[in-house]
Amino acid sequence: MKNRATATFTVAATLAAALTACSSSDAKPAADTPPYKITRQDTSGNQRRVSVEVTNTKDLRAVFDDVAGKLDDDAGWFVEINCKTGGTSKADNRLANGKKAVGSIGAATTGLEDGKTEYEANKGATCPAS
Repeated sequence: MKNRATATFTVAATLAAALTACSSSDAKPAADTPPYKITRQDTSGNQRRVSVEVTNTKDLRAVFDDVAGKLDDDAGWFVEINCKTGGTSKADNRLANGKKAVGSIGAATTGLEDGKTEYEANKGATCPAS
């Protein structure tokens, strides 16, 4: 009986740690994802924005997929990927846009089915060396 209780506690603690790690806004990119930095992530509302900075245009889809994979609050998520350089004080150097629907609120907000994503790179966008 003591071993069963210990095993149950260990499994519960492991699951709690995993859930906490996935919800962190300071999450690191996956090992095969180019480096990026989240510069803004809304934490409330039905429609939320996530702004991401990168230093080059390499594998932007992987960056989007990594960011979107960590968004799990019920909302319509709008992800913008910007170059760290090349923008101005009035306009970002936008490289790509995407969105993700989480839950029925997310579906209503984005027009996508729950759990679905949409991604589009801006053709011809460049990222000057930083």
